[in-house]
Amino acid sequence: MTQNIRACVSRKYPEWIVLISTKDRDGRQNVMPAGWSMFTSHEPLLYAVSVGVERYTHDVIHKTGEFVIAYPVEGMGPDIVHTGTHSGPDKLKETSFEFLPAELVRPGLIKGALVNLECKLHSAHLTGDHTIFVGEVVKGHYSGEPGRRLMNFGSKTYAVARMEAGTVFRYE
Repeated sequence: MTQNIRACVSRKYPEWIVLISTKDRDGRQNVMPAGWSMFTSHEPLLYAVSVGVERYTHDVIHKTGEFVIAYPVEGMGPDIVHTGTHSGPDKLKETSFEFLPAELVRPGLIKGALVNLECKLHSAHLTGDHTIFVGEVVKGHYSGEPGRRLMNFGSKTYAVARMEAGTVFRYE
């Protein structure tokens, strides 16, 4: 039986959202949400994120070799939708994102994020219309608060996932 491939892919949701923070060579801060990401190694600690080759973020990571992965939390949803539907170095003017200085990379940490991972480019793998950027995590920062992380449900729809006792997640 043949399945409609797009219908099959649409059933991947929900998926975790991460934010990719970059800074171009002119010092302009950028943020892009991504759904395709994961840890890939403990030693060294590596994190991979897939970025479309046409995206501004792709060009910045390729040229600078640095990025920050941030786990967004409740309240960041509208800014995630905006940065996911706009491209270029000026899209942050219409968001409320605030940035803190990173310690070992140029891109800023996203203030209020549950986690910020400073990454230096380890390798890049072209996979069709996306490149998988693998970053070595050189420094990590966390808020210390139990997070209410956001998940992507597709079509500009997101929901909060909150940790309860043990390892049970609830979706709101």
